[in-house]
Amino acid sequence: MRHIYVVTHPEATHHVDRLVGGWYDSQLTTAGERAAAAIAESLRARIAEDAEGRVHSSDLLRTARTAEAIGKALDVTPIFDERLREKSYGEAGGRPQEWLDRRFVPPPAVGERLRHDEGIAGAETKLQLAQRIYAAMGAIVDDPCEHQVVVTHGGALTFVLAAWIGMPIDSADYVAFRAAPGSITVLTEDDFFHNRAVTSLGDTRHLEVEPN
Repeated sequence: MRHIYVVTHPEATHHVDRLVGGWYDSQLTTAGERAAAAIAESLRARIAEDAEGRVHSSDLLRTARTAEAIGKALDVTPIFDERLREKSYGEAGGRPQEWLDRRFVPPPAVGERLRHDEGIAGAETKLQLAQRIYAAMGAIVDDPCEHQVVVTHGGALTFVLAAWIGMPIDSADYVAFRAAPGSITVLTEDDFFHNRAVTSLGDTRHLEVEPN
C-alpha cells in the first residue's frame, strides 16, 4: 500500500500579520514551530522506522522549516521543489490582505475560470498554479517509494489532490479542497487495483497533543 501524507504548513507570520502569503517568504511563528514538531512526531508514529521514506517540500521558508522538522524525525533529507509553492499573488505578495481584497477580481460562476485574470499584476492564473503542481506530483507519483510526505500550502493542496486522483487539468476549474494550517491529508493507493483514495482530509488531531 502506497501512502502520501500531504502537510499544509502550520501558522506563519503572514497569517498573524494579515498579509498576503503566496510567494511572500514568511516564516513560521513560535506556535507554528511547535505545530511542525507535532506534525513530525505524528508522521514518525505512522511510518515504520525501517520503511523507506521521502519528504518533498515547497522551498519557501515556512514549508522548508516544516519539512526540516519532519525530515529530522524520519531521518531523511527533504527534497525542495519550487513547483510545490503556493499560488503567486504577484505584486500583492506581502501586502495587507485588505489591499488584495479591494482589487481582486473573482472568477465567473460560468465561463473561463482556469485562465481568469484576477486583476493583480504578476499573479499566477489558476491554470499556471495547477500546471506546476501537477508536474511536481507527476514526479512524486512516479517514485515507487511507499511512504512519501509532501509539504505544501493551503491553496496548492487542491491541485496536489486533483493530480493524485487523475483529474484532468481542464476539469479542475471548480475543484476546491480545504484544510487548516498544520493539517495532514492522507492519500493511499492499493497494491491490487491501484485505485487512489483521499483517505483522510485535513486531519489536525495531532495539533491537540503536546509533542514530546
